[in-house]
Amino acid sequence: MTTFERIKKVSKTRGMNLKQVAIASGLSENAIYRYNQGVEPSGPAIKAIADTLSVSTEYLLGIDEDTSSSQKKKVDILDDETILAFDGMEIEESEKEKLRDYARYIISLREKENK
Repeated sequence: MTTFERIKKVSKTRGMNLKQVAIASGLSENAIYRYNQGVEPSGPAIKAIADTLSVSTEYLLGIDEDTSSSQKKKVDILDDETILAFDGMEIEESEKEKLRDYARYIISLREKENK
């Protein structure tokens, strides 16, 4: 699969067309289409596209099959509504706060161990 085909595939799964990806990446509207004509993307261009699509540059270049971004993104689930239900049962807000407190405690223990 070519770089162009990978960009096109991921764009589709993200609900974006190639023109939207190019613009969101700070490129000209037709920049990505040139990659289908044999033009190689520059390093900064492929990085911008990878960031826009939340994939790794290695994936877009065909070096790695894993689409995960090479940058680990810190997600703060403690302030998120990720904890909505468990085992099919809705969790009360007070219980959610207890879970957040416990998660904070576990994180603090891990941080102390890593020092």
